[in-house]
Amino acid sequence: METWDAIRSRRDVRQFEDRPIPRDDLELILEAGRRAPSSSNQQRWDFVVVTDRGQLRELSRVWRGAQHVASSAATVALVAPSLEAARDRESVAYDLGQATMSMMIMAADRGVGSGHSAVADQELARKILGFPQDRFCPFLIVMGYPADGPLRPLRRPNRRPFEEVVHWGHWGGKRVPTRAAAGP
Repeated sequence: METWDAIRSRRDVRQFEDRPIPRDDLELILEAGRRAPSSSNQQRWDFVVVTDRGQLRELSRVWRGAQHVASSAATVALVAPSLEAARDRESVAYDLGQATMSMMIMAADRGVGSGHSAVADQELARKILGFPQDRFCPFLIVMGYPADGPLRPLRRPNRRPFEEVVHWGHWGGKRVPTRAAAGP
């Protein structure tokens, strides 16, 4: 799939077919996350990959909105250092967001659907995943093949209009007349 098609095809998937993701595809998705940009190239992340059905069921209990983890083919737990300074925490959150999107776009490229979940119960997540006390797991990336059919570019995404979102030069700036670079 071309990059633009992968971006347009990516959507949150919460219901999955009961089939595994090939190891090569899963490793490529994880490599995309590993290569994501990070603040000062600190790479303050670790990825814990869960594919065991029993472990996925347990992991689905870390947040009330994480039920879809139980039926996923694979879930990647993003683990980061626990940091005191607000600026450091925000920087890590931004970096994790970049790693997440890199993995989700690569997943879409391979025909794998993805979604996300927060993690509320850190102690349960720590017990299931085994990460150290000086770390926490803020997010999960949930993956599998969509139960409702293959990914394909969305023609009418549920997004605010381009003209409402993009400001040129300053807030409320007039829209530049051409959108040729953005594509259809």
